[in-house]
Amino acid sequence: MLAISILSVFLASSNAIALAPTGCNGADPAIVSVAVKNVNQNGPINVYHLAGTVTNVGNRNQTSNVLQFVNIYVNRQKLDSRGIPPLRRGQSYTFGFDFQRSHDAGDGSSSFRFQLDMRQPAGSAQDCNANNDTFRLQV
Repeated sequence: MLAISILSVFLASSNAIALAPTGCNGADPAIVSVAVKNVNQNGPINVYHLAGTVTNVGNRNQTSNVLQFVNIYVNRQKLDSRGIPPLRRGQSYTFGFDFQRSHDAGDGSSSFRFQLDMRQPAGSAQDCNANNDTFRLQV
C-alpha cells in the first residue's frame, strides 16, 4: 500500500521545466524536481522525506554574493525555507525537507509549493527567467 502511495506522489508531481527564454542572458536557477525519497512510520505518524533539486539552467554563473532560498509551503501555509548557494552554469544543489502527517491522511491531501526566493542582488542577471521558480507536489 505504501509503495502505491509513493507512486501516486511521483505521478502527481509532473512539472514542465521552463528553460531560459530567448534573450535571457544570465543565470537562471530553476527548481527542476522535488520528490518523496522515502517514508518512515513513527507510530500513527508518517514522516515523508522530500528531496528537491535547484539547477542553474542559464548560460552564466551566479555571482558569489547571491542570497537565495526555496520557500516551502504546504496547503498555502509557509512552513520553512532552505538556503541555496550561488550556482555555476549547469550546477545543481539538492535540498531536503521532512514532513509529518497522520498515517490515516488520504493520498493527495497535502499540496506542496516550492518557490524560489531571490533576496540579493536584485536584477535579472541572477535569475533571468521566473517561469521555472515554482514546483508543485501533491502528497
